[in-house]
Amino acid sequence: MKHKSRSLKQRKHPKTRLRLPDLEFSKTAVLDSLSSVDGQRGYGHAIDEFVDWYCSEPRLALNKTMVLRYRSYLETRLLAPGTVNLRLGAVRRLAYEAADSGLLSSDLAAGIRRVKGVRNLGMRLGNWLTVEQSIALCRAPDDAKLKGKRDRALLALLLACGLRRHEAVSLRLEHLEQREGHWAIVDLKGKAGHVRTVPVPGWVMEELQIWLNAAGIDRGKIFRRVTKMGRVLGESMTEKAVWHIVKDSAKLIGLQKLAPHDLRRYAECRIMPNHSIRAARASLLVAGDAA
Repeated sequence: MKHKSRSLKQRKHPKTRLRLPDLEFSKTAVLDSLSSVDGQRGYGHAIDEFVDWYCSEPRLALNKTMVLRYRSYLETRLLAPGTVNLRLGAVRRLAYEAADSGLLSSDLAAGIRRVKGVRNLGMRLGNWLTVEQSIALCRAPDDAKLKGKRDRALLALLLACGLRRHEAVSLRLEHLEQREGHWAIVDLKGKAGHVRTVPVPGWVMEELQIWLNAAGIDRGKIFRRVTKMGRVLGESMTEKAVWHIVKDSAKLIGLQKLAPHDLRRYAECRIMPNHSIRAARASLLVAGDAA
């Protein structure tokens, strides 16, 4: 009896080293605690990177020292401070869920949570498009093809309305309504469940109408896959496809480093404190209406 009680106590003792099944269980617990799709995708990617690094290193205890080594590894990759802090935040959340599930010692989890992030000195400017580049980007796809009509409508929507990738692919015809003579995307559910209404300029609505008429779409999601034969396939498209559309269109006008999120800087609904930026955005909308 004494031998059995001793073995039970040893089994209940929390671990200091987590194996792959333990990490996967903790990752699932972290993702289940998040309600935002963007948060789940970001934390899932960060945890996968950490697990790959953790499994490639000698099997060390999951503690504060090991997380500090991981922070040094991220800094050697010359990642932005915000990116490093996001990765560390995912690791802290992973350790917290592991400790809460009894897989990791609470003392080790507390030490991991005390790991400080990287200081963000200054602010990164990011990629900024000129008015001419923005207009050229919208006109880059070949509008003689069905795929080109879709890509033009998508790029116009990203530039003028500032939608995220997942918002664009989930956009439905029911979201488009005319209020007081102006078109708008009404009750759009975005990041972290926030609901907002986005005005749609006239020239963007024209591009959308060209795509919808050519594709014969009268209900459901607006953007859908197009085959090489020029036929609409399915009732949706992926966020990765939006990334490729932006990249391919940017290469056509000579831009090598451009991400879909960079297009949000020229959105009409985005509030910018710099007057020159607002003027550039207004020039883009006027130029688009004139075209």
